[in-house]
Amino acid sequence: MSHEMLTREIGASGISASAIGLGTWAIGGWMWGGTDRAQSIDTIRASIDEGVTLIDTAPAYGQGLSEEIVGEAIEGRRDEVVLATKLGLVWHTQKGNHFFDYDGKPVHRYLGRDAVIYEVEESLRRLRTDYIDHYITHWQDPTTPIAETMEALERLKEEGKIRSIGASNVTVADVESYLAAGQLDAVQQEYNMVSRGIEADLLPLCIDRGVSVLSYSSLALGLLSGKIGPEREFTGDDQRRDNPRFSVKNRQKVAQLMDEVRPIASDHGASEAQIVIAWTLQQPGITFSLCGARTVEQARENAKAGRIRLKPDEIARIDAAAKAHLSDLDG
Repeated sequence: MSHEMLTREIGASGISASAIGLGTWAIGGWMWGGTDRAQSIDTIRASIDEGVTLIDTAPAYGQGLSEEIVGEAIEGRRDEVVLATKLGLVWHTQKGNHFFDYDGKPVHRYLGRDAVIYEVEESLRRLRTDYIDHYITHWQDPTTPIAETMEALERLKEEGKIRSIGASNVTVADVESYLAAGQLDAVQQEYNMVSRGIEADLLPLCIDRGVSVLSYSSLALGLLSGKIGPEREFTGDDQRRDNPRFSVKNRQKVAQLMDEVRPIASDHGASEAQIVIAWTLQQPGITFSLCGARTVEQARENAKAGRIRLKPDEIARIDAAAKAHLSDLDG
């Protein structure tokens, strides 16, 4: 792993960032069994030290907690970071479409002009910065026209509060509407060896239109990390506890996949998780891989995946193994 950290541009924005991004959902604690603030700050700083410049967060990750921790961690190092955060999951208003409850209080999907203006100021405050490099609509709001949302986002860009625009959890129709209304630089979608649905239509569209793709959950919430065996038990509010994808049967299949990935990992002096992330980054149309980390060790391991370059025959071997063992996973 002697290569430099792979870097790529976010759409047509002119912003370059590390292909490995640090995802901070788990750092917010919600649905991950809580968080250790000091450890989280150390994790973020370790990522930056290892060459990771892209840091992705959101207000919804612990209702502002993840953004606050990120803001504290990057203080004094803002110029080393390409900062991405989100908008559109709100609890300050009940406009829009009810999505879920958090601690018994409703959270709505809402991307109206008024919420865009309100949310960016809240995120800037929590992140301790005066601009956001990449601003992403988190989940799409069926009650607000995309043109209205984009008009507000373009205004923020003119004001210098954001530098580029993204959208997450979108359909092909959503992307086409965004592109018709302004400059959409990237989409953020779940993509990994067990969630490859976007290969059929969304990825080809993004390739054709020059829209970057930030893949999240590259390790499928840890399922593809090579570290969650069939014997692992999940407790508390850990979302994986009742997730059918984490059934013992599925984890046995993943273990068989890892048996075939392991020799490739050994050839690269890497872990199975690093090979899975590197494979993700070498899939057509995938620009960035967002990887969660809760410890310094995890941060360092994820970052090193950005220095691995898999050979075509290695990718073919991994593809064949994934097809053999993951094609009929439950959930």
